[in-house]
Amino acid sequence: MTKIPSNRRINGTFGAVWLDGEKLADVDSFEAKVTINYEDVNMAEDLATHKKMTGWSGEGTLTLKKVYSTGANLLGEKLKEGKMPTFTIVGKLADPDAYGSERVALNEVTFNEFTLMKFEQKTPGTEELPFAFADYDLVDLIERG
Repeated sequence: MTKIPSNRRINGTFGAVWLDGEKLADVDSFEAKVTINYEDVNMAEDLATHKKMTGWSGEGTLTLKKVYSTGANLLGEKLKEGKMPTFTIVGKLADPDAYGSERVALNEVTFNEFTLMKFEQKTPGTEELPFAFADYDLVDLIERG
């Protein structure tokens, strides 16, 4: 096993997010993950429980430094009108000292909730926007060398 230099560990400081093509300057953190759905399968003369994949679901969280009313601007009035917009999110992580960069595009993004207002004394604000997505594209991946 080859020892990996510590400076090759990718640093989240070099992460960026685009929402419908607009780069967000106020990103604090970003996470997107896929959960695989399985059905249990039992086989004759076998005590183990086997699994059959039946689909997947995508979800994540976009956390922003509270500079703008992002959630309310994206969803507030549309939600009251009974309209649910969908979005595209692209996330990129490109530390110049790492072995490469990764980029993923999330499609058919729907936000699950938004905060109308939240504050705490002597605390810089953040806005958390949990979301779901129905498709993704692995645009760039960091390959094992």
